[in-house]
Amino acid sequence: MNGTATRTPARQAEQQAARPAGQQAEQQAARPAGQQAGQQAGPQAGREPVPASALPSVAEMRLPVWFFGFEGVLAGAFDLLRAAPSAWPALVALAAVNIGVSLTLMRRRLKLAKLLWRGKGTRKVALGLVGLRLGSHLVLGLLGTAVTSAPGHVLFALVMGAVTVALLVHVQRTALGALVAAGKAAA
Repeated sequence: MNGTATRTPARQAEQQAARPAGQQAEQQAARPAGQQAGQQAGPQAGREPVPASALPSVAEMRLPVWFFGFEGVLAGAFDLLRAAPSAWPALVALAAVNIGVSLTLMRRRLKLAKLLWRGKGTRKVALGLVGLRLGSHLVLGLLGTAVTSAPGHVLFALVMGAVTVALLVHVQRTALGALVAAGKAAA
């Protein structure tokens, strides 16, 4: 052993009995309600299990696939603007509609949306999409077939939008599975 004594309930009782009465009262008052002398404080101390009926269901939390269409269009915005530079007001309006829908119609589902926005998986998707865009343009440029025509940029925007929607649906499915596994959502 390394010289430190393990704290068994019997050992704790001996140490508590050796303390002056005033110190014991201070320590008892400092304990959270419901915690006894032998109990360990932990993340679940004082909490009762939440019944499954009180948990939000996956169906209530799931964002509809059409909602990811906003992000898909915004992911293809670079190529859309290359194909039609005068489309920027429409993209700004679409971004405003996206925010408005998020804050009104999807209000109940914002908890999941925030988890998705802050999640590692979403960051990986964002970085992957940037890498895909830069890498594909670089490879096409090196091959001498850079996208220069308006239809080419529109096609590229459609591909980027479809990939974005597919990846976000996957991230959502993964996040919901993790919430169910952690007991924070009902299947």
